[in-house]
Amino acid sequence: MPEAKTTEAKTPQAKTTQAQDKVIKSDEQWRHELSPMQYAVLREKATERPFSGEYEHERRAGTYVCAGCGNVLFESDTKFDSGCGWPSFTQPALESHINEQTDASHGMIRTEVLCAKCSGHLGHVFPDGPTPTGLRYCINSAALRLKPK
Repeated sequence: MPEAKTTEAKTPQAKTTQAQDKVIKSDEQWRHELSPMQYAVLREKATERPFSGEYEHERRAGTYVCAGCGNVLFESDTKFDSGCGWPSFTQPALESHINEQTDASHGMIRTEVLCAKCSGHLGHVFPDGPTPTGLRYCINSAALRLKPK
């Protein structure tokens, strides 16, 4: 029996696939869909300048989702002003929506925070946050999108 031929459209959106809730896109697609700063942060692990991000001083209630794929990441009621220059949260909305891995770049050992759905770089988590968790999820505004309540 001959194999069925498939054709793929040439538009960037046509190549998006989801495998077990994972969002997998080509570099071309990410560049097409994200702003230059979002691309630099989410796909190249850049960091926006401190105190420059859109959500650093945001006070509206809502849910913060991944700017790359829309995965729910943080709730506004866990956001706090850490004074570090980036939006900070005490915990993710759901533990399963983030991944953590060791980051040994820049001569430091840190814990990198990634979106579990698209593997986008979000920021880092540090053990110097307030109660109840003692954690500070230091997240780039460019990696987030606020969905106000």
